[in-house]
Amino acid sequence: MDLLNDVINARCSDPFKCLGLKPNQDKGFTLTVWRPDATKVEVLEIDSEKLIGVMKAGKADGVFLFAWPAKRAQSHYRLRVHYGEANFTIVDPYQFPEATFSDPEYHSASLYHKEGALLRSAKVNDKLSIQGTRFAVYAPAARSVSVVGDFNNWDGRIHPMSSNGDGVWRLFIPDIIAGARYKYEIRANNGDILPHRTDPFAKAIEQFPSFASVVSASTYRWQDESWVNREIQDIYEQPMSIYEVHLGSWKKQHDGKSLSYAQLKEQLVPYVVEMGYTHVELLPVMEFPFDGSWGYQPIGLFAPTSRYGSADDFRALVDAFHHAGIGVIMDWVPAHFPTDSHGLANFDGTKQYEYPDPKKGWHTEWNSLIYDFGKDHVVDYLISNANYWLDEFHIDGLRVDAVASMLYLDYSRKDGEWVPNVDGGNHNYEAIDFIRRLNETIYLNHPRCFTVAEESTAFPGVSKPTYMDGLGFGFKWNMGWMNDSLSYISKDPIYRQHHQGDLTFSMVYAYDEQFILPISHDEVVHGKGSMIAKMPGDAWQKFANLRAFTSYMYFHPGKKLNFMGNELAQGQEWSHERSLDWHLLEVDYHAGQQQVTKALNHLYKNEPALHLDHSPSGFEWISLDDSANSTLAFVRREKESAEHLLILVNFTPTPHGNYRIGTPQKGRYEVVFNSDETVYTGSGYPVKNSYLTEPVINHGREQSIEVQLPPLCTLALKWHAK
Repeated sequence: MDLLNDVINARCSDPFKCLGLKPNQDKGFTLTVWRPDATKVEVLEIDSEKLIGVMKAGKADGVFLFAWPAKRAQSHYRLRVHYGEANFTIVDPYQFPEATFSDPEYHSASLYHKEGALLRSAKVNDKLSIQGTRFAVYAPAARSVSVVGDFNNWDGRIHPMSSNGDGVWRLFIPDIIAGARYKYEIRANNGDILPHRTDPFAKAIEQFPSFASVVSASTYRWQDESWVNREIQDIYEQPMSIYEVHLGSWKKQHDGKSLSYAQLKEQLVPYVVEMGYTHVELLPVMEFPFDGSWGYQPIGLFAPTSRYGSADDFRALVDAFHHAGIGVIMDWVPAHFPTDSHGLANFDGTKQYEYPDPKKGWHTEWNSLIYDFGKDHVVDYLISNANYWLDEFHIDGLRVDAVASMLYLDYSRKDGEWVPNVDGGNHNYEAIDFIRRLNETIYLNHPRCFTVAEESTAFPGVSKPTYMDGLGFGFKWNMGWMNDSLSYISKDPIYRQHHQGDLTFSMVYAYDEQFILPISHDEVVHGKGSMIAKMPGDAWQKFANLRAFTSYMYFHPGKKLNFMGNELAQGQEWSHERSLDWHLLEVDYHAGQQQVTKALNHLYKNEPALHLDHSPSGFEWISLDDSANSTLAFVRREKESAEHLLILVNFTPTPHGNYRIGTPQKGRYEVVFNSDETVYTGSGYPVKNSYLTEPVINHGREQSIEVQLPPLCTLALKWHAK
């Protein structure tokens, strides 16, 4: 009776011991049913309306008992539950322990096959199986856990779950199909009932105010077999130009609403193709409660945000990108999570997902909680999630956010606000181990996929393999290049001669990591101004500066990333609340910036000399010290070939009519790109189409050319032997 009292008081940890069909003292069987507020319960055959008997009310309200007929074999049944004049028929979940407790074989990388709301069937006999949903949630410190949802009027008394000692609470509920809304009601060990929790493994989550989890099943049929089975190539020797996108604000509908996944499929995909990008990078699409977080404070790591449509709609968007030959990278946030009451914080009344000590578990900068990387379940949860997006959504790469905050125990903390590691240092060994295991798992299981670290410090070996004591990321954002180059380009040209080192220093460490050059969303928000707003001078000089800088970025070693709007020379800072200013393309200057970006993308893709980003053999300085003229000259080379491009950059508004540059080879140099062309709204300063080398020593070279170098311009010249 004690167990039954626990059921009645919604604090039972093993309802299967007292509910359902159980042996009694008379060597028979008694059926016990718990349906609070019911007035009558009838027992029916499982596959018909035939009445087996009427249950008797027990001593406690809501408890119903039935002596199973001796002549009837133990079998399955249905219940007709009456509430006054109303009634409905259910299949009692407590007759299916096998469907509740059986777990499939799984690896930690596929934990999502064990936990969450999983559509399953329970076998009744050779002819009949009952469809339903098996719910499973990890809450090891809970006193009890119940599933609540539309199917039980959100009443935590009706569907208590059972735990077998591994910390996971489970229950198979028949007839619960895709589309059902649910959460978990958790009673903490001290007896308190916590706010209803969203399922950490929910595949779909509603928006405010419910934030309800939704039972989900995909019916999408992928069409990208040729993409996912493509030949494995050395990604470091392939072009990678990334268009970073916030899906909600790339473009708006006439009523101000964001485009849906389906509309983005029709509009964003062809735009990315036309502009010549090779990849898109999506700001986090994992479900998040607050629009203003841009997705960087996620609650539902396994659920594509329902703001723009269903999970299958998102699959169709990814599929369309792949059909167009575009790789899809997603921002992924394993560093921290928000404190919203329906989320992971204090999940079962204890800190199961976050570090207990706020000196280790609280992000002072972002007012969020830090995952406890020392817990196996947390590590399995995160690695399983990364694997989930690559497996279930065919994502090609994960850009891992805020890696520096994971690596350092004293990140954004003052003395006395952090806890040293066992050696007295500031490295978070648990997070480092997690990162290495994450990358090993991804590269082992998904050899065509890659990871990218947003890491802003000099931590060694971020993009080196783990067998070389690295962290195992495929790429690292080059924040040093970004900070130095933006600092340089924002200065008035008259002062740039004193800061030439800001441009050249990046090549000192260019091959320490596998770098991506990012001009990301972080550079055009929070008072930093848009890219065009950073440029000095009058209107013409601003746009010329931006064209020259954009071009310089494309020719500098490293893969490329540009945030949406940069290609439009967006005038105002980016805001998630409004669309990009597409109307600016009606102005020649802005259209010119778009056209120069498009031209650079296509040139970058088509010129093998620009693909060898991570080897010293792909780059050579010609002139880096002409600070008086704020010019640079360097060479980009093909792998194992004499083919190369000669790049000339003039970061002053003064043209150079006869500027002699040493060349690596004798021959002819054809101008294949000129950011000063009038088609881009440049000055159109006269430049020859090609130049023949002369045997005049310059810059230590036996051959040289004398070129016309336009103001605030980047030129690319392709070498031809004849």
